[in-house]
Amino acid sequence: MTASLPTPATPLKIGTRGSPLALAQANETRDRLAAAFDLPQDAFEVVVIKTTGDNRAMIEADRPLKEIGNKGLFTKEIEEAMLRGDIDIAVHSTKDMPVEQPEGLVLDTFLPREDVRDAFISPRLGSIRDLPDGAVVGTSSLRRRSQLLNRRPDLKVVEFRGNVQTRLRKLAEGVAECTFLAMAGLRRLDMEDVPAIAISPDDMLPAIAQGAIGIERRAQDSRAASMLEAIHDATTTRRLAAERAFLAALDGSCETPIAGLAELDGGTLRLRGEVLRPDGSEALNDDRSCPVEDGAALGAEMARDLLARAGEGFFDWRG
Repeated sequence: MTASLPTPATPLKIGTRGSPLALAQANETRDRLAAAFDLPQDAFEVVVIKTTGDNRAMIEADRPLKEIGNKGLFTKEIEEAMLRGDIDIAVHSTKDMPVEQPEGLVLDTFLPREDVRDAFISPRLGSIRDLPDGAVVGTSSLRRRSQLLNRRPDLKVVEFRGNVQTRLRKLAEGVAECTFLAMAGLRRLDMEDVPAIAISPDDMLPAIAQGAIGIERRAQDSRAASMLEAIHDATTTRRLAAERAFLAALDGSCETPIAGLAELDGGTLRLRGEVLRPDGSEALNDDRSCPVEDGAALGAEMARDLLARAGEGFFDWRG
């Protein structure tokens, strides 16, 4: 193994999007690898790759993701670069990842999971309950939109994209009363000055794999596989196995309002799942527990049961 470790002259190339959060996640991956193998930081090169989802014009225009594409918006160009050999590994927010990888690539390394909760962001208000009737709220997440309308059908939800600074500016300009972000991203960016209040999963179940960094590699790259094994977090993997099995069985995409969270207590895994109509008019929920090793099977079973309960027309948006 020692002979094949990267060096400053032949660095391991880490592919990532160029957003501040994506770079923070790539740098965390680099730092963990450097520490695990006692290597200098310059034995790793962070390579920024622009993806379709990073198109500034579409972000500023607040175009819904479903109008532009699907989850591949944030991964396609990075995965193509890895298949060409331009990069060695790719660092992703796992919640942005499709449940199936392109042929020749695998997503099988996860770092310790951050805070899974959503954050309520408002310069004036403290929670969703403080929103007045008919208030305008901003989010680009179909899941959050559906959950909000399910709990508060009086709200007006508008499309809201951009980085944290862009969203805060829109709030200051009165475009909306509040917006929502992931607590994990705020923590990774050390944004303690952002007026963020964590929302309990009991009130807003998070996105599948929220807060988890996933690292993708070429399936046949044994050096990358061996190095990544040293920073792989088994607990996160067990939780995501259940959540992503639930998502896979529901055929999740950016057009599907699905939420799920797996939690471990000793040898027991608890999985909560939710699927909603996009307009929030109906939500189906389930909450079950099983031995940890059966998590993936439970996720698939729960999804099948929700599909059976949904009834005619519930999933019409999937086309």
